[in-house]
Amino acid sequence: MAIRRALLSNLTAAARSPSVRSPSTSVDQGLYTYMSQFSTQAGGAAAATPQLPPPPPPPEKTHFGGLKDEDRIFTNLYGIHDPFLKGAMKRGDWYRTKDLVLKGADWIVGEMKKSGLRGRGGAGFPSGLKWSFMPKVSDGRPSYLVVNADESEPGTCKDREIMRHDPHKLLEGCLIAGVGMRASAAYIYIRGEYVNERIALEKARQEAYAAGLLGKNACGSGYDFDVHIHFGAGAYICGEETALLESLEGKQGKPRLKPPFPANAGLYGCPTTVTNVETVAVSPTILRRGPEWFASFGRKNNSGTKLYCISGHVNKPCTVEEEMSIPLKELIERHCGGVRGGWDNLLAVIPGGSSVPLLPKHICDDVLMDYDALKAVQSGLGTAAVIVMDKSTDVVDAIARLSYFYKHESCGQCTPCREGTGWLWMVMERLKVGNAKLEEIDMLHELTKQIEGHTICALGDAAAWPVQGLIRHFRPELERRIRDRAERELLQAAAA
Repeated sequence: MAIRRALLSNLTAAARSPSVRSPSTSVDQGLYTYMSQFSTQAGGAAAATPQLPPPPPPPEKTHFGGLKDEDRIFTNLYGIHDPFLKGAMKRGDWYRTKDLVLKGADWIVGEMKKSGLRGRGGAGFPSGLKWSFMPKVSDGRPSYLVVNADESEPGTCKDREIMRHDPHKLLEGCLIAGVGMRASAAYIYIRGEYVNERIALEKARQEAYAAGLLGKNACGSGYDFDVHIHFGAGAYICGEETALLESLEGKQGKPRLKPPFPANAGLYGCPTTVTNVETVAVSPTILRRGPEWFASFGRKNNSGTKLYCISGHVNKPCTVEEEMSIPLKELIERHCGGVRGGWDNLLAVIPGGSSVPLLPKHICDDVLMDYDALKAVQSGLGTAAVIVMDKSTDVVDAIARLSYFYKHESCGQCTPCREGTGWLWMVMERLKVGNAKLEEIDMLHELTKQIEGHTICALGDAAAWPVQGLIRHFRPELERRIRDRAERELLQAAAA
């Protein structure tokens, strides 16, 4: 009865109001006034009711690795299936690519940022952030995507498997990344020695054009996008992004000073993003499955799956896709049959290609394979090219050979690199046979510090870091060789 009286009172008051123009309006206003009061009272009652506590967060993931087959992005890594268009489409490539393109550049870049994908070429810079540096509004210049397929780092062989066996993943990724960057074309710069890879990629490119997936109105989206393939001539330095751009323009492959950065003035002076093969190839799958799916793998800030190429003294060398942050020991034992002669026969591992410092066995026992974990032990993930060395390895000779490689591949533009890499190699050759003095070890370390950080590009750093790692972890071996040689010379002199 109280509710009825209140409702009648409100309706009567509203009907007598001089501002009301019609009976229907007065009834509506009166009903609205009453219901507003009632809902306010009900809301207060609800607020007084104790709320259930939120559910606890899921337990933090503590073990990584053991990637399931359904979570693999590269499903034809070993070339078991047809690598070309018909087989690629059966495996899900080019599936509703038009829908992804039509969602636009901002959506693509936003999803890539959410995924946490970091560049797979070595530097590990956040990919979505890098793509977002491209201009949003054109100033009349075209924008370009350049894919760095100049895979020349010793020990690294992951990108070649993509180009040989999953070329359409790369081509579709070029379109997706190109749209995200508002680029009009992509240039894929392939290492000159990769003959079979460029043949497979060129065939796949022609298939994509014939099917209307690339070129004018790519995938029927209304977006025009071309892909060009360029062959390198074997220079390691052209793996550096600005040296690669110089080579594409027909000049000597020598790095440029920055700024300007490629996103402002890159290929032919136009906005350009240079990115790695693997980085581009995973982007369509991330967008289809969602960034949360990709980010669920690996530790925080080390998201996703990753191609690891393991070589050296293992029973079954291979390239494998695994979860980021997998323990190094598990990676080797699960996929490579373990170290030759057993884990206790391990001497050292170079975890990320020839340019990162090596790690001795006691660190390899527990270290995780991701950017942050390897940085914490003074090494790096780099290209995730794992080079395993057992106790039969002459570790000093191994690093001396790397020193020769960097000395040979220096472009000679920067004095610290041009002169320093030569001296590194010469001193390493002497240390290899013990023909040095103990104080020269510290002199060699000081030389690496004079090279590191004093060059236009990172080749100088790449030459310095392996030597620094050797001195850090195997200094007693260097000292032993020097002492042994000195003792032998002393004995020979006494005998004479």
